Amino acid sequence: MKGSLQAGAQTLGLALSDAQVDLLLEFLALLQKWNKVYNLTAVRDPQEMLTHHLLDSLAAVPPLRRYISAHGAAPGQGVRLLDVGSGGGLPGVVFAICCPEVDVSCVDTVGKKAAFIQQAAVALKLPNLHGLHARVETLDTPFDIISCRAFASLPDFVNWSRGALAPQGTWLAMKGKRPDDEIAALPAGVQVFHVEPLAVPGLEAERCIVWMRPLA
Repeated sequence: MKGSLQAGAQTLGLALSDAQVDLLLEFLALLQKWNKVYNLTAVRDPQEMLTHHLLDSLAAVPPLRRYISAHGAAPGQGVRLLDVGSGGGLPGVVFAICCPEVDVSCVDTVGKKAAFIQQAAVALKLPNLHGLHARVETLDTPFDIISCRAFASLPDFVNWSRGALAPQGTWLAMKGKRPDDEIAALPAGVQVFHVEPLAVPGLEAERCIVWMRPLA
């Protein structure tokens, strides 16, 4: 499992420390353990969890790192990221492990899923990870980046989370194939500035990130 993860990260051009690789595997073990009781994900096979969950989420880390290095927060302030409908913490926990300088909050309307994130933060000793049990529409803390993975249509995602986006903030939506219909249905005032194709090692499926921001 460790070899497959390291090989996948290498294919993605992702430099991970041994400690980060170990944390990702610990997170996967935690997800499997809690999944038996809490039904956090429909994927049960460990190898499938590695490709469909871990590597799928890791594919978004290099683009996220590039974006942060180009548009990082103001000096002295950390980058705050909100992962919406995070479920079992994908990609939020993966982002927190791979980008320790980013403060990651995972919000879910299901209490046990938010509790799992809190448990993961303690078990993996990640002070930059937080689980929030709430509806995203009720949040008004400004986040620099709001992410989601297979959460909702793009119009719903931006409408529901708009109140939590900082004035210069950005949306990062992980999608399967390029969702042209959803892009066309976005509300006025939201601009798609990049659709970035992703290649997930071991997964024969189309993936992309839709990057969006509010028009000034």
